[in-house]
Amino acid sequence: MAGALAHLRVLDLSRILAGPSSTQILCDLGAEVIKIEHPERGDDTRAWGPPFLSNPAKGGAPESAYFLAANRGKKSVAVDITSTRGSALVQQLVKQCDIVVENFKVGGLKKYGLDYESLAAIKPDLIYCSITGFGQTGPYAHRPGYDLMAQAQGGLMSITGERDDQPGGGPQKVGVAAADLMTGMYACVSILAALAHREQTGEGQHTDLALLDSQVAMLANQGMFYLVSGESPGRSGNAHATVVPYGTFPVADGEIALAIGNDSQFQRFCKVAGLVETGKDNRFLHNRDRVANRDLLLEQMGAALVTRTRAEWLIALEEVGVPCGPINSVGEAFSDPQVQSRGMCWEVDHPFRSKLQLVANPIHMSRTPPMPQGPPPLLGQHTAAVLSDLLSVGESEIDELVTQKVVFCNPVVVTS
Repeated sequence: MAGALAHLRVLDLSRILAGPSSTQILCDLGAEVIKIEHPERGDDTRAWGPPFLSNPAKGGAPESAYFLAANRGKKSVAVDITSTRGSALVQQLVKQCDIVVENFKVGGLKKYGLDYESLAAIKPDLIYCSITGFGQTGPYAHRPGYDLMAQAQGGLMSITGERDDQPGGGPQKVGVAAADLMTGMYACVSILAALAHREQTGEGQHTDLALLDSQVAMLANQGMFYLVSGESPGRSGNAHATVVPYGTFPVADGEIALAIGNDSQFQRFCKVAGLVETGKDNRFLHNRDRVANRDLLLEQMGAALVTRTRAEWLIALEEVGVPCGPINSVGEAFSDPQVQSRGMCWEVDHPFRSKLQLVANPIHMSRTPPMPQGPPPLLGQHTAAVLSDLLSVGESEIDELVTQKVVFCNPVVVTS
């Protein structure tokens, strides 16, 4: 079954995570994605590890789990864009593509003729998406940017972690590169919107995404907290600043997560927990009351919760419709029957390992579901095929380009 975006071809000039995660989504949805990489080192994340997927070839370079996470289904074309012949090849490829995604520093591609203005001159209907730390404009536009900087500067770390008066208190980054991933999703939205505009008008356009912008947008209700009150929200650990009880709670053999979002759920919890009088107490009847009397309520709840095991609480609370769950490790999350039933692990054949498991795309569609178009590529695995098929470059010319180190062609390694 062809994917919803099977009619599109993407030239991916991005590296690390924000750009590659965006183009991976497009690839999962059917687009052909040609990933341009440096002939010697490739995407920076190929070296980010451990862990690594071992290369069965003697002395062969392994593949990092980080790279494998954001590049499935793409075609790797290893070209030195800093060379005249290399940049010319990429310009020719652009003519065969609908979309370009890049994350070079502002102005970094202009000297190679690969900036938006240069490419739009040869392909006016091109959709060109730029992803940077701080955007194409503004006083910080020239600065390089990484996810940690966006989380720190964009306010996320100030509201993540325990309060300063608690053990381990202080700002914390989120456990995954949240700013990168959110920017990648916003980039996808911008590309799809630009495509819709092109279908109506025939016009291409330049979309400009910044990690910092995306992080500030991701503040959502916490951002509105400040804009409405004039006060910056603080850290609450695993608790919720405006909903009680909502957080993680010790039980007899560990902890559980409770997310009691309304008064009805609170009353049902009190009955199951044997806290009938607590449920009737005027200090706890409504959420605003529970927020005002948080510490007193949590003390009463805590005494009851430690009397049963995690499994006992999860069964009892689920029976009455109180939102709760275990605090899983990553391994436990992938073993969770709900996660497994939703197919959140895909399996592909990789040159280094047959039946390589990958984190799946979470989108479900009734007619054109996303699916892996193949494994993450080896560096330069598709160089010869793409140059031959799309640009009609002959074998002798490809050999010459390899000799001159303009391109790199990687033969596919048979899985051991």
